[in-house]
Amino acid sequence: MEFSFWEKNTYFSNLDVLVIGSGIVGLNAALHLKTTQPGLKVMVVERGLLPSGASSKNAGFASFGSASELLDDLDHHTEEEVFGLVERRWLGLQRLIRNLGKTALDYQTWGGYELFANDPELYQKSMEGLGYLNRHLAPIIGEAEVYRPANHKIAQFGFRKVDTLIECVAEGQIDTGKMILALTQKVQALGVIILNNLEIKALHDDGNNITAVTDKDFILQAKTALVATNGFAKQLLPELPIVPARAQVLITKPIPGLKLKGTFHFDRGYYYFRNFGDRVLFGGGRNLDFASEETTTFGLTDLVQQRLDQVLQEIILPDTPYEVEHRWCGIMGIGPEKTTIVQQVSGRVSCAIRLSGIGIAIGSLVGEEGAELVLKQL
Repeated sequence: MEFSFWEKNTYFSNLDVLVIGSGIVGLNAALHLKTTQPGLKVMVVERGLLPSGASSKNAGFASFGSASELLDDLDHHTEEEVFGLVERRWLGLQRLIRNLGKTALDYQTWGGYELFANDPELYQKSMEGLGYLNRHLAPIIGEAEVYRPANHKIAQFGFRKVDTLIECVAEGQIDTGKMILALTQKVQALGVIILNNLEIKALHDDGNNITAVTDKDFILQAKTALVATNGFAKQLLPELPIVPARAQVLITKPIPGLKLKGTFHFDRGYYYFRNFGDRVLFGGGRNLDFASEETTTFGLTDLVQQRLDQVLQEIILPDTPYEVEHRWCGIMGIGPEKTTIVQQVSGRVSCAIRLSGIGIAIGSLVGEEGAELVLKQL
């Protein structure tokens, strides 16, 4: 590709930082770089027309973990690790709100709920652990009773085949589209250059600069680079323990008199739904076939979509007429542990990846942490 002198001089010369990925992590990294050192020349490149992973495709849950999830994590990790991750998620949410404001995010705190159906053992374990969880979460969240039983609300929501319910009073929801648009506009206003439809195929670090090979037959050079591609990171950093995880989602047409208000999880978090105004947004089912959903290929499968339709009809909206308006998917980044990977991978290349499906909560913080690594390399 041949550029004019003006294009080369304005866009591509003297780049200080190349951020790869225009999702919540990459944009927050760019935001932190420009607010910390306004004179830096920062470019964000994105393989898609819009963020390709999950940042603009997720369900909009401002959550930090359900009761059963945290108790399950405690079976495999230390208290310090589990509650340290909860604190990072909570701090990340507060950073997101501080950076963009509740109005721009359409941030709502209608609470979150965990549903239990035909799993009395899991419910009993969760109930027995509520006091323990609340004691540890109180100093983090600022609420004395973060989790509490809420069986009395089952009829109110109109569920069927749901036996028991636990409420999380501090869980919220956002408008994902508004979030990513507001974040994009904020960093552009600070002078960050964003290029879309440009994929980085390889990175080379010569010790003084980095060279990025693109899919458009030209190279980019910068002093440093930050990989923030999450579920796609393996393509550039094959040695790191991260794999893609596809999440399939649907949304209904508006439903008059919709009873749902809040965010909801069930089946150990593998299914999740919420209201968006008077619509129901519903996703999950990755556990039906982990191998098939461990992919960077966008698409929907009959297995997952049929299960979503079945659960929507039989459990969530059993007595309510509805129509599905739209279906889509996003690509997350997960690994053997739920911890993020924020590290230097060479002298002038760092990464901020593996958000484990909770990018809204932790993405702002991870972006700042990645930016701090980059600043040390300049």
